[in-house]
Amino acid sequence: MPSAGRGFPGWALGSAGILLGGLLALLAVPGRILVPAVTAGGDAPRWLMGVFGDGLGYAGERYLQILLAAIAVWAVFVYALGGRELRAGDGVARALWILIAVLIGLFALAPPLHSLDVFSYISYARLDGVADLNPYEYAPASIFNDPAASRVEDFRFTVSAYGPLFTLLTLPLGSGSVGLALWTLKGISALAVGAIALLTARIARTRGVPEVQAAAFVALNPLTLVHVVGGAHNDALMVALALAGVLGVLSATPRLGGALLVAAAAVKASAAVYAPFAALAQGSRARVLTGMAGAAIAVGLVGLAAFGPSVTEALAVIGDNQRTVSYWSVPATLSRITGIDIDAVRAAALAIYGFAVVWLLIWTARGGDWVRAAGWATFGLLVATAWMVPWYLIWVLPLAAVSRDRVLIGGTVLLTLLQAANGIAT
Repeated sequence: MPSAGRGFPGWALGSAGILLGGLLALLAVPGRILVPAVTAGGDAPRWLMGVFGDGLGYAGERYLQILLAAIAVWAVFVYALGGRELRAGDGVARALWILIAVLIGLFALAPPLHSLDVFSYISYARLDGVADLNPYEYAPASIFNDPAASRVEDFRFTVSAYGPLFTLLTLPLGSGSVGLALWTLKGISALAVGAIALLTARIARTRGVPEVQAAAFVALNPLTLVHVVGGAHNDALMVALALAGVLGVLSATPRLGGALLVAAAAVKASAAVYAPFAALAQGSRARVLTGMAGAAIAVGLVGLAAFGPSVTEALAVIGDNQRTVSYWSVPATLSRITGIDIDAVRAAALAIYGFAVVWLLIWTARGGDWVRAAGWATFGLLVATAWMVPWYLIWVLPLAAVSRDRVLIGGTVLLTLLQAANGIAT
């Protein structure tokens, strides 16, 4: 990230950090009103609400006000960090890493906030573990009286849209209690976000970017904590694997890097947006492609052996999802502002995005910065898609943080603001 924020005294930076930490802590404990599984299930058992119970009991409007304030303080705080020479071992850097760790832990202990997706993950595992059904052939409705499936709404009649690696990793959770599965997945999302922060810092170091600032840009982003950790979304695991792949390509292990990028896509297909740019990286193309090919063959064989040909149904579900529209997507917002039909806006956005990706690939092939190009391609995808949810921001945050591109960083901050109200029941 660019150096900036000169003139911020230490006391101001510390005060901003304390204020940010306090605002974010408030967002972890709203109570049952913002835990949609309570509404979907009709009750709030202890295994669902965890150690915070009913929390502070405030509703969506107040929550949104706090969230917007946290986003504003986060943006200023990260900007101010750019004006200080922070090294991994100094006191300010240690304090920041402690803040990141404490907040990730706090949201890991929070009940599943703003989303029911974690119950769809559990339901697909329980299809196999409880009913011996293939999650790529059967939907959660097939076990409608199950304590996890009864809390699924959007994916109740949909087979799994997730990759075979993620499904295999979650299968052991399908035969135990729903509470154990829920808090295990919460823990995995928290650990994955911690890994994302560390990997972002390591990548930043290799690219001459202030590493602590880059980590704070990602891990202290309020939407990362509120939605990715708070909602236990598998996007965290996907991005952690993808960033490990990016680091591998940038370092001395490009074959491993290529393999890890494929593994990320085998958790959730969205990670595939990184892959073509990594494959065009100068000096390591053949080795990256070899790693990708080997991993793709392995994932394909394992997926077919475990789930049969129906494993490809996940791709069909992803295609169906792209025909839906969310209120806070950029195309939907433009449609409301201009009065132009959403289908026309969506078609134009996808066409522009297609041309932009082709240009970025050509630029990368000619020696351009592939990490920066991948960041722009991911940002463009989030802008062009008509189906946008706030936890998707984690796809672009690390790449923007290490991009050395002020415009991409600024665009990511604006997209964070646009998505603040998305998913908050007001």
